[in-house]
Amino acid sequence: MASKQELDEYLNILKKSESNEECPVKCTLEIIGGRWKLRILSQLLKNEVSRFNELKREISGITNTMLSSSLHELENDKLVKRVQYNEMPLRVEYSLTDYGKSLLPLFYDIAVWWNNYNS
Repeated sequence: MASKQELDEYLNILKKSESNEECPVKCTLEIIGGRWKLRILSQLLKNEVSRFNELKREISGITNTMLSSSLHELENDKLVKRVQYNEMPLRVEYSLTDYGKSLLPLFYDIAVWWNNYNS
């Protein structure tokens, strides 16, 4: 949980943002927002390393196309690492980069918020 000083600093950053383009919330949501990305990141936090079909099985309702494009975007944003092994059949594994792992406190805060909201 963030301290009062950290929250005050964050509010000052928001207030000093000269335009919507500089808003840290907007910029962050462009990277991790959407219906599936947080769920993918959450699964990779839990499992550390996953293959495509494992992620597909764990994230109910996601299509192959959406999983593939979301993983590609997360890889481009340096949150997910993709390792391809030149074996037959082809094996590809996904894991979080250090930037991706740095989201753990955010997931913790989301879980705390949900528990408070849900009680």
